[in-house]
Amino acid sequence: MAQAAAPDTLSQPSVDPEEVEKFSRMAAEWWDPDSKFKPLHKFNPARLSYIRDAAVGHFGLDAKADKPLKGLRLLDIGCGGGLASEPMARLGAAVTGVDAAEANIKTAMVHAREQNLAIDYRCGTAEQLLAAGEQAFDIVLNLEVVEHVADPAEFLKTCAALTRPGGLMVVGSINRTPKAFALAIVGAEWVLRWLPRGTHRFRKLVKPQEVSAALAQAGMTAEAPAGVVYNPLRDAFALSGDASVNYLMLARKPG
Repeated sequence: MAQAAAPDTLSQPSVDPEEVEKFSRMAAEWWDPDSKFKPLHKFNPARLSYIRDAAVGHFGLDAKADKPLKGLRLLDIGCGGGLASEPMARLGAAVTGVDAAEANIKTAMVHAREQNLAIDYRCGTAEQLLAAGEQAFDIVLNLEVVEHVADPAEFLKTCAALTRPGGLMVVGSINRTPKAFALAIVGAEWVLRWLPRGTHRFRKLVKPQEVSAALAQAGMTAEAPAGVVYNPLRDAFALSGDASVNYLMLARKPG
């Protein structure tokens, strides 16, 4: 799948009144669990639970609170239509969502307004955000992005710089294993057609140990990955000890 070209500068695009209907329709598709974004909707509950529990545990928050992430700044890199940004905002976090595709950002902006959610959406890249002086996020979400960038190690270094001392990063990706090739590429793209064929290239997939090594070079300590596996009987993803296909990793920055 072709990736959006990075914009020249970080920006917060405006949505012309004449565009609202168009981007509202696009938002409806993004948020339709039976649309082409169905795989993300299936995957989302497991990763959102992982992020919430990790944040609550790390920052010593009240898990029973209505908005347990209140007071935390959260960055969602490669936010797309806002499928992770909006739930994090509902949990109380002050959310900034960044995506290189202007259409994604405008779609996310329109949907957030429809939901009465205040989310700071920007069109651009992690590198541009860092260049703009943003370096104080409590939580950085790096979900299904690292396998699409030109230089994963440099990208992770940038994301680490955007994480404040004492903060967290959550990385979600697909492992580079024969099993991942069989299930996440052949199965999900070629057979089930959950994703357009070519969405993932096997050689671009990043192993958890490669993520850990890059983050260590950037001054962060990554934990062992948690697996996310698909249960066909329940038609749902769940956290697992098997990280050979999909995985989530938590990394901490010393305070």
